[in-house]
Amino acid sequence: MSETTVLLNGTLIDGTGADPRSAMAVVVEGKHVTKVASARRFRPPADARVIDVRGMCVLPGLIDAHVHLAAIGTDITAEMRKPAAVIAMRIRQVIEATLDAGFTTVRDAGMIDSGFSAAVEEGYMRGPRILPSGAALSQTGGHGDWRPRFLDDLLEGVPGLVALSAICDGVDAVRRAARQQLRRGATQIKLIASGGAMSPTDEIDSSQFTVEEMAAAVYEAHAAGRYAMAHAYGPTAIGNALEAGVLSIEHGNFLDEETAAAMKARGAYLVPTLVTYEMLDRFGEAGHLPEFNWRKIRYAKERAAESVRIALAAGVPIGSGSDLLGPMQPFKATELTLKARIMGNMAAIVSATATNAQLLRLADHTGTVQEGKWADLIVVAGNPADDVSVLESADNVRLVMKEGQILKDRLS
Repeated sequence: MSETTVLLNGTLIDGTGADPRSAMAVVVEGKHVTKVASARRFRPPADARVIDVRGMCVLPGLIDAHVHLAAIGTDITAEMRKPAAVIAMRIRQVIEATLDAGFTTVRDAGMIDSGFSAAVEEGYMRGPRILPSGAALSQTGGHGDWRPRFLDDLLEGVPGLVALSAICDGVDAVRRAARQQLRRGATQIKLIASGGAMSPTDEIDSSQFTVEEMAAAVYEAHAAGRYAMAHAYGPTAIGNALEAGVLSIEHGNFLDEETAAAMKARGAYLVPTLVTYEMLDRFGEAGHLPEFNWRKIRYAKERAAESVRIALAAGVPIGSGSDLLGPMQPFKATELTLKARIMGNMAAIVSATATNAQLLRLADHTGTVQEGKWADLIVVAGNPADDVSVLESADNVRLVMKEGQILKDRLS
């Protein structure tokens, strides 16, 4: 018989965008929420574990649609030269800290081996549900090609732990690379459609991969019942990705009105990552970034907020991602604070709950607190609907439940 747990007397922010409801009872049996009701008229079952969360808020577990859990340092290739055991333990720390910050689901946008997802699901470590992309697909000299300009050897990562990139050119090579990532457990294919801020040789607003190359990967993803996401900054790269059938546009900092309208028409999502530029700006000097990268970071940061405004005005569904590296990993929830300045607190919360769940094809199971869905729940000190920045501190996340299992408890 499943254990019954009741979160009693909390203010419920259910992830749908509805106004918060005070003095609520959320009943969990096994993996699922079985009842959501007013606490004033509710009588808990005699055998239930009752957790009084009066003065706190109950929310759906947060979802981050763009993480790099294996990016344990800002100089990624240097980190990959450390002992495999050290790399594995540091990745584990990032995964557990992500859970403790209130994230019960994450989509890894490239690098982590799918074995970590299995390790979490099989109970060998605490962590959020991990949807891995495996290695991102990149053209030679693209954002995923981390070789210095005059070095031809490519460090591909650490087998079983980290896959940096799959460098592929031409339709057949891209198709093969996509199939390989799917074989290795990718839940979506990650394509590099433009230059990037941290890569060593390309300009950030350059376009990469042809429509035909990306379409081959999208076909393979669809054939396996999955989809493709694309790292893309400018209108040309975004437009190419849309034409190829990509569902999820990552970053999109140089989005314009015409391209936003095309995204809306095709049902594509935008996953902004405002916080990564903010944190690179804050931490970058300690990481001794080259001026070439600094210039690209500042350029992307200047345009990031405006792209969200354009997408919002066009009615593009806006998800939420962080894209953080190394020492910046603990600041994932700061993305919501930055997004709230543009969208408002509640819309920022919805972007990291219901909208992300829709994007990740998990809306039937998570993203909102509703009867019949998985009990992915967090209890937070403070009210994020009034001040979403309370989510920035993991100390304010007092309880984390994933599929009915309490994985963090600071209430007892």
